[in-house]
Formats: sequence, structure tokens, C-alpha cells
Amino acid sequence: MLDFVGTIATAALTVFVVGALLIFMDISRNAKLALAALFGLWIGVAAAAAASGVMATSQPFPLIGPFVVAPLLAAILAATWPAGRKAMLSLPLTLLIGLNVGRVFALLFLLLAAEGRLSGPFPYSAAWGDIITGVVAVPMLWLARSGGRRTTVLHLWNAFGLADLVVAIGLGVMSAAGSPLQVFPAPGSDAMQHLPWSFVPTVLVPLWMILHAIVWVQLRQQATRAP
Repeated sequence: MLDFVGTIATAALTVFVVGALLIFMDISRNAKLALAALFGLWIGVAAAAAASGVMATSQPFPLIGPFVVAPLLAAILAATWPAGRKAMLSLPLTLLIGLNVGRVFALLFLLLAAEGRLSGPFPYSAAWGDIITGVVAVPMLWLARSGGRRTTVLHLWNAFGLADLVVAIGLGVMSAAGSPLQVFPAPGSDAMQHLPWSFVPTVLVPLWMILHAIVWVQLRQQATRAP
């Protein structure tokens, strides 16, 4: 039952986040189609790797790593290209913040831990960090709409949300069976290497990290333009 709920949650959230980015990004229709194809390919490969069991059996380093790093490198590469940087910065700040509200679904990690499918500090750190980020994103939306120079609180929220993802990745690696950095015993973060939960580290986490980076740049630009 929990996997059924997880499938609905991860699929809906992935479609919503990717769809929102494509709709609001100020690029041509052809560029949107190309980007949609790349997103689809990335999600498809991530699903295939998890469904085939390759992600869970890759040793000594979990295959999740490349799925996290590759989109981050792609975003960095795009940011070095003027058109790519302009496209990413065209996304409304309120949209970038609002998409983090969906992170409250990490409540399901606590249920996985209660079932004994996740253990150690990973599920609690990842769950509560995401829940706090998602809940606090709501008043941050109001703050972002109000404009002005009150960006310090937004910066703090953004830094917390990004730090939560980084810590979750670290604890996930330290909890992964067979990882050379494994510290915490099984089951650790094993469930995150299987569908539907694998969509979180392979698709959603990199996307949210990229969104946090864009928020940081936009806030700095606002501060620079402020009188």
C-alpha cells in the first residue's frame, strides 16, 4: 500500500515540477520540446535502472551517484551559455519557491522507517528537513511577492532547503549497503534504490538543488538592483 501511495506521489510530483518548469521557462516552443525530450529520457533511464535492479546491485559505488551529478553538471554547463542562463533565470521566483511545497510528501519516509524499510538517521533527517522546507515555503511565497529588500529570510530558507538535500545525500551514501562509506547498518537507505522511491534521489533531488541555485542567483540580482 505504501509503495502504491509512493508511486502516485513521486509520479505526480515529477510531472508537476517538470511541467511547471517547461511552461514558465521563457524559451521557444522547439526548445521546450527538446528539453521535454531530455527530461523524459533522463526519467526513463532512471526508471529502467531501478526496475532492472542495476541501481541496487552496483558496487562499490551506488549508481544513484551519477543520476544526481549528471543533471547538476548539465545545469552548470547550461549556465555558462548566455541563452541557457537567461532561460533558467526567466523562471519566476515565486514558482521556484512554490515548487518546494511538494517536499512535504517526505512524510512518507517516516512511514517507510516505521515499516523497517529505512533505518538510521537518513529517513528522519531527510523527512523532517523536507517537511520544514515545504511548509516554510508557503510564507516565503508571500515574502517573495512583497518585494523590497527583505531577502535575508529568503536566503536563510533557501540555504536550509539546499543543505537538507546535501545532508540527505550524504546520509544516504553512508547508509547504502556495500558503499565504501557505509556507516549505518541495513536496511539504511536501501528503499531509495528501488521504485518508486528511487525517483526521489535520481530525479527530484537534483531538480530541487538546481532550483535552489537559481533562487540564490535571483535573490542576489534583486539585492544588486535594489536602491
